[in-house]
Amino acid sequence: MSSHHIVREKQEPALIIANGASCSEELLGQLLEWSPFVVVLDQAIYRVMELGIKVDVWLGDFDKDHDFEAIRLSQQPLEIVNTPDQDKTDLEKAIDFLIGRGFPAANIVWATGRRADHAITNMTNMVRYKRQIKLVMFDDYSKIFPLAGTFQKWYVAGTPISLIPVGTVSGICTTGLRYNLNQETLTMGYRSGNSNETESDGLVTIRAQQGDLLLMECWD
Repeated sequence: MSSHHIVREKQEPALIIANGASCSEELLGQLLEWSPFVVVLDQAIYRVMELGIKVDVWLGDFDKDHDFEAIRLSQQPLEIVNTPDQDKTDLEKAIDFLIGRGFPAANIVWATGRRADHAITNMTNMVRYKRQIKLVMFDDYSKIFPLAGTFQKWYVAGTPISLIPVGTVSGICTTGLRYNLNQETLTMGYRSGNSNETESDGLVTIRAQQGDLLLMECWD
């Protein structure tokens, strides 16, 4: 498996490969085809190399011993970015790196599963970047992204969509869902919009006046 690597002036989203649970080879292959620029985080480099994936950037705090020269040779050309800041996760550092390089969007994979604290942090931290870069996190069961402005998309009937507040989100209005919200409030730990679904084939609209909301397209 390898990435397509046809760079088109950053028109396609970059791909960040974290170090959580693996996804299916089919999903990973699709993401690699969509994303000609690939960033892998720290220890995940070994799993990526086992799959024969060529990456562009290897990024992390590198707090464990690595044979940097051997890895560089196997991935040549490879940019190695040391990010020792302990106040941010490796995923946050990768997002910051891509923003600094001028990427408008990034897909993220292998960021859920395994340790729950890492998965929750990775998902909820995306809302901080919603005005700077378009982020979408994938695994085998979900597509997760922060609401930025008004969201509109056409869906088939019965598509599961969850609205997950990060903190408190007020003034939520939706159309096209089975259980629509009209100027309502969701609060993490108290009331969420989990396991809603589309009412019929057609356009779904979601907006919120204040707060940070994660949208999740889910499947079993």
